[in-house]
Amino acid sequence: MAFFLSTAIGVRAFQATKGLSFTLIILTVVTTALNFPDYFLEFRGYELAGLITPLIQVIMFGMGTSMGFKDFIALGKSPKSVIVGVFAQFLLMPLIAFALASASGFSPEISAGLILLGCAPVSVASPVFAFLAKANVALCITIVSVTTLLAPLFIPVLMKFYAGGFIPIDVMGMMWSIVKMVLFPIGAGLIFNKFLHGKAKWLDASMPIVSMVGIALIVAIIMAAGRDSLLNMGLMLVLMVLLLNLLGYLSAYWLARLFKLEEQDCRTISITTGMQNAGLVSGIAKEMGKIATVGLASAVCGPLMGFTSSVMASYWNGKPPLKPIKEDLDQQPKIDENLQ
Repeated sequence: MAFFLSTAIGVRAFQATKGLSFTLIILTVVTTALNFPDYFLEFRGYELAGLITPLIQVIMFGMGTSMGFKDFIALGKSPKSVIVGVFAQFLLMPLIAFALASASGFSPEISAGLILLGCAPVSVASPVFAFLAKANVALCITIVSVTTLLAPLFIPVLMKFYAGGFIPIDVMGMMWSIVKMVLFPIGAGLIFNKFLHGKAKWLDASMPIVSMVGIALIVAIIMAAGRDSLLNMGLMLVLMVLLLNLLGYLSAYWLARLFKLEEQDCRTISITTGMQNAGLVSGIAKEMGKIATVGLASAVCGPLMGFTSSVMASYWNGKPPLKPIKEDLDQQPKIDENLQ
């Protein structure tokens, strides 16, 4: 615990490693929750799991306050990139998650949790890593917004299709839960942004901190609740979540390259696809009453996703962009002429 906490403070002194700070704080929280689970299960008779849904709503409200109609302008400027990004998120990731869950041998509820993680929208933290990776931040924000707004419709349907063989899925019940956690808070945030943006600077400044604290607390509660299951299958679950994360980055990047998108957009789609909204998954698991099983993959995802995205962003930050595949193919006739 002390090692992770001190390292989290130390890496902030260097620009190249500053992005790892929050990941290390999450690892501190994970270690604490696994060693002292009782502190994160209840407080004076109140089950702390009841905080998860309100915390998700606060985070979604914060996302809404940072959004505006200008963030959707990228949809008109580059609809192809947005469509590819949304396609990768809701078609590639659930399919990868289903394949991993089927091969894992996990219990039905743990497997369903892995699939639920694959069906989630893009993480609200992805624009930070898009910026660090010299990707298209505006496109990233647009994909985050579009996938989050589509989540109430897509997640229940995808879960019924992919996870229906593992656990019973109440499509309408799940849809209503996500609407309450996502659409209502984001709508309230948009209204706030429309009429009060800049008039409550303290709120604008505090929401990122509130979101980070909320995510850390959600991870701690889930880790404490699912401690026994995690210790029994810890390494295998970590491996499967890591594979889901890495395969998301890799497959989405090359899908974007296949559609001949600009390098910046390819990087963006890779980041948005691999980074899942684990917090929302935790909230859905809580609404299902299965936080200690269905919610376990999302808790493992937090620190892993933070680490892999930080490493990838650092790698891309110092790497010159590749030429689009179209340009590479266009050069082939000229090369052949020179050879002749």
